[in-house]
Amino acid sequence: MSNLETATQQRPFGTTSRRDAWWVQPLMVFTGLSAFILYSTWAAFQGAHYHSGPYLSPFYSPELFGDSPHNWFGPKPGWWPGWAPFSPALLILWAPAGFRMTCYYYRGAYYKAFWADPPACTVGEPRKRYLGENSFPLIMQNVHRYFMYLALIFLCLLAHDVWKAMWFADGFGIGVGTLVLAVNVVLLSGYAFGCHSLRHLVGGFLNEPSKAPMCEKAWHCVGGLNRRHMLWAWMSLFSVMFADLYVRLCSMGIWTDWRLI
Repeated sequence: MSNLETATQQRPFGTTSRRDAWWVQPLMVFTGLSAFILYSTWAAFQGAHYHSGPYLSPFYSPELFGDSPHNWFGPKPGWWPGWAPFSPALLILWAPAGFRMTCYYYRGAYYKAFWADPPACTVGEPRKRYLGENSFPLIMQNVHRYFMYLALIFLCLLAHDVWKAMWFADGFGIGVGTLVLAVNVVLLSGYAFGCHSLRHLVGGFLNEPSKAPMCEKAWHCVGGLNRRHMLWAWMSLFSVMFADLYVRLCSMGIWTDWRLI
């Protein structure tokens, strides 16, 4: 086995005996993640058009400081440096971004797509030795379980945003935007509740959950979502982007939010 691993590591970059289109998946991952990173970065620095009526973009929730009626503590704080661009999203996006970046699925995905580590199974990579995640900076990936706790808090806040999205100036109602925000919470919940770290948590931190019947049942519940973790990861990634886009275009007057009730 050691000889096989050595041979694999010394194979020139891109060399493989595979005959399938192995490069398609890493290319799609690279394209999808790049599109999301570019859009979310642009949207986060806008600091405008992130709310429309009772709707608040998930990129900006919770709005700690800002100019919309959804803010918690008032407008831009006085301690914010005058030379630095201000956007409410910059105060909170580090938490959900950290949860995504340290996710076990996303690690494997962007290691292959962006770093070619390796680009695909049995395909030569542009390095001669395997470093793993035992040294800085990749050892910081182990904070994923702590970002998971924050992600669960954010889910509660986003669910509350859906509740607020049912109350318009003239009273209770449901608009297309309400459904967009609600679907986003469902998809984010499917992704977060299928987290590997959450499965370990609800399993009682046990190596054998079967020794604790309640923990075993909870472990299997999370495991059911975990089996489709990749699907939940991608669906929730683009649902949160579309939710921001929907609120943004409604705020700009480009889209009309249709009231269903």
